[in-house]
Amino acid sequence: MLKLQKFLSTQGIIIKKKNSITSIFGKYKTIYQTLLSGALIILIAFLIPFFSNMSPNVAKTTKINNSNKDFAKILEGKEIQEKSKIDEGLDLTNILEDIFKFEELPENTVRLSASTIEQLFEDIDYSLDVVRKTKKVKPIRLSLLPNEIKKIENSKKRKSLFIKIILPLILEENNRILLDRKRLFSILNKNKNSKKEINWLRTKFEQYGVLNKDIPTLKVRMDIVPVSLALAQAAKETGWGTSRFALEGNALFGQWTWSGDGIKPAGAEDNSKHKVMKFKVLKASVRAYQRNLNTHSSYKNFRQLRAQLRDDDKKLDSLILADQLNNYAETGEEYTKILKQIIQQNSLKDFDEVKVMPLSVKYKNLI
Repeated sequence: MLKLQKFLSTQGIIIKKKNSITSIFGKYKTIYQTLLSGALIILIAFLIPFFSNMSPNVAKTTKINNSNKDFAKILEGKEIQEKSKIDEGLDLTNILEDIFKFEELPENTVRLSASTIEQLFEDIDYSLDVVRKTKKVKPIRLSLLPNEIKKIENSKKRKSLFIKIILPLILEENNRILLDRKRLFSILNKNKNSKKEINWLRTKFEQYGVLNKDIPTLKVRMDIVPVSLALAQAAKETGWGTSRFALEGNALFGQWTWSGDGIKPAGAEDNSKHKVMKFKVLKASVRAYQRNLNTHSSYKNFRQLRAQLRDDDKKLDSLILADQLNNYAETGEEYTKILKQIIQQNSLKDFDEVKVMPLSVKYKNLI
């Protein structure tokens, strides 16, 4: 009774101390019932928003990429015609709109020979030994792998050439994400945002497939993939750049598509409809790979662990994060073991702290 009296008093209903609750029940039963009903209505009205927010945000945000097939359709610019998603008002093609822009590049992109690329690297003193020592790399942007890379018998030389071509592309994409991440936190720290900032946020919600403008989910998704992990996956998926998927389709990460332009794997069953996605340039493949890890529901655990490392003020350790990519390939845990072997055997973690040169103003003080 005493608890009820305190509750009623918090709702502005004053009960004088000289009257006991029992006497009120006896004399003013009708009044009491009215007051109690009113209090219950107020309590229910107060609790409705609370319970409505208890539904997991993750479930809402991950349903946009609930299968590899969905991701492939989005990548190809085809909306997934599901009523629930249309009702949410989310334009699914915006998730990878910035990747589509690479398709506007001219068809006659020059493919340099391996010897020409090696000479270019020698002329500008670009070697992995120097990169490991200085933690800096030249901003080399090659669009295509050389066909001759598969003919290089010396595995050390072949691996070195592959890393030197792919490393700057991964670093530049990570820089782009870090710049977005820095801007995101800057916007969130303001009491009032400009129209331009609000529009930018709206674009990022769509790019990262975040429904209901859920800021915590956006912060978790908008983050980099460690360089060593990206290099290891590219090496594994392409055989260090020698696969026909890499040479014919600039596909560095073996992402599948069920429709549209792609390369059918050799030995695939006749009734198999999946293909490996094709890209016009290598950079598009890198961006699609990062967006895949940052949006697809299969890699939710990867993103959560990465966010936990951030919260604990720890480095993004590729050997730890690799364990969360068992869904990337059909071999599951065996796939993650191979990734970790590639990282360790080739000392790929040496490249995690590397920065692109020259450092322009916009790349300074990145988190």
